[in-house]
Amino acid sequence: MRRAIYPGSFDPITNGHLDVIERAAKLFDQVIVAVAVNDQKQSLFTAEERVRLIEKGVKDLPNVTVASFSGLLVEFARRQSANAVVRGLRAVSDFEFEFQMALMNRKLDEQIETIFLMPAEQYTYLSSRIVKEVSRFGGNIQPFVPECVEVALKIKMTAMTQQKSPNESPH
Repeated sequence: MRRAIYPGSFDPITNGHLDVIERAAKLFDQVIVAVAVNDQKQSLFTAEERVRLIEKGVKDLPNVTVASFSGLLVEFARRQSANAVVRGLRAVSDFEFEFQMALMNRKLDEQIETIFLMPAEQYTYLSSRIVKEVSRFGGNIQPFVPECVEVALKIKMTAMTQQKSPNESPH
C-alpha cells in the first residue's frame, strides 16, 4: 500500500491545502493529513479543532484520514507505515526550507521519500497566515477556505475582539 503523510500546522486549513490533499489522494492509496502539535507555536485553533475542520474539508475523499502528532515527522511516518511525505510548494521561496527539511528527513530515514506538489495556480499566494489576517480585519475569506473554516474563523475573531474590549461596569 502506498501511504503518504501530508504534515502541517493547518491553522487553519485553506483551499490551497485541500488542493494538495486532493492531488495526493490521486497518487497514493492512503493519505494521512498530519496536524503538527507544537507547544512553541501560538496557534489560533487547538489541534483538536484543526483536526475537526480538516475532517469536514476532506469528508468526500475516502482514502484521506486526519491525525495529530508531535515530535519528529519521520517517527510519525514510521508509526503510520508511510513511505512518503507530501509537501506543498507555492513559490520558489518555499523551496529552500522544504529542500532542507526533505534532506534532513532523508538522513533520519532514507526509506521515506518526500514528494513536492504544487497547488493550482490560484492558490500559490495563499497561506493560513494571510487568511487569518484578512479575517481579522473583516475581509471576505470565502474564496480561500472551506465554509466550515470561514464560520470557525468568524467565531474566533469575534471572541478575540470581545476579549480585547474592556468590559464596561455599571456605575
